Amino acid sequence: MNVLASLLALGLLIVIHEAGHFFAARLQGIRVNGFSVGFGPALLKTERDGVTYALRVLPLGGFVSFPEDDEESDIPKDDPDLLRNRPIPQQMLVISAGVLANLLLAWLVLVGHTASTGVPGEPGPGVMVMSVQGGEPAALSGLKPGDRILSIDAVELGRGETAVQAAVDPIRNSPGQSLTLQVLRNDVVSPLQLTPEDQQGVGRIGAQLQEVVSSTSRPVRSPMEALRVSSQQFSALFSRTVSGYAGLFTNFGATAQQVSGPVKIVEMGAQLSSQGGSGLALFLALISINLAVLNALPLPLLDGGQLVFLLLEGLRGRPLPERFQLAVMQSSLLLVLGLSVLLIVRDTSQLPVVRQLIGQ
Repeated sequence: MNVLASLLALGLLIVIHEAGHFFAARLQGIRVNGFSVGFGPALLKTERDGVTYALRVLPLGGFVSFPEDDEESDIPKDDPDLLRNRPIPQQMLVISAGVLANLLLAWLVLVGHTASTGVPGEPGPGVMVMSVQGGEPAALSGLKPGDRILSIDAVELGRGETAVQAAVDPIRNSPGQSLTLQVLRNDVVSPLQLTPEDQQGVGRIGAQLQEVVSSTSRPVRSPMEALRVSSQQFSALFSRTVSGYAGLFTNFGATAQQVSGPVKIVEMGAQLSSQGGSGLALFLALISINLAVLNALPLPLLDGGQLVFLLLEGLRGRPLPERFQLAVMQSSLLLVLGLSVLLIVRDTSQLPVVRQLIGQ
């Protein structure tokens, strides 16, 4: 049931992202001829008002299609309602609307969660282990999701965001060195030895750490307090996500090992949703922000890459050659699909049930 909840959450995030593109185009009177969730052959398909809605076989994303992308379209190429014939600011709004929709969804989820459950009390001591990758140092040491790390090498971690940083710093600074953790599990504190893996001079353990959210809360005093607290939570999640993606460029070798594919994301969602509505809300907000930041990267095939093409078009005063754009898009599609398959295979092989079957 928890896996189903995380799958439905991922599907919702994809629909919201593509709906951002779709409505930004339709509200400006721009022609749209397709709205698809997934890639590949269509499993379900229907047409309404000239738009084909489809659920496709590979649930790795989605897309909104436009008549100018259809070679069989009978719409004149100089039609003013085609996306490519609209002013660049209107095109940029359509392309960036998916990212904006995901950011807005994450913020609204946090606002709704705070308004319904109240303002959390002071964070608990230490950091919570949210997820553990099979075969990595954290899993090999015996750490499990739900464990709480209170101290590292006799140094207490404190509370809140400072506790997360206090846990991350000694791990990153101690590649190949044994660390002694005090771990709280089932109300029992016990020591645990952990040796971070040396990844290009940086220690990593293959676990996601999160501040310990207080189990107690109080009702919000006003709508403004709910907005203020939720905005602070949103800002913290957004900043942490941007920093994580920035690591792909500043320390690719270490950060790339932490990139999760669809299988790992679903596993993490199942772990969080098992904690109830609060965990599922955090999963929705976190993945929605991740989806927004990922799509904003200036890489071909992503929304950020399309914005770069538009900016270059504005500087040149004319579109980039279609042959060049097509070559870039096709090569990027092969790269993304290949990376997705690689991550699926890697993350599936690290699932506990799979590792048990292969005797690891």
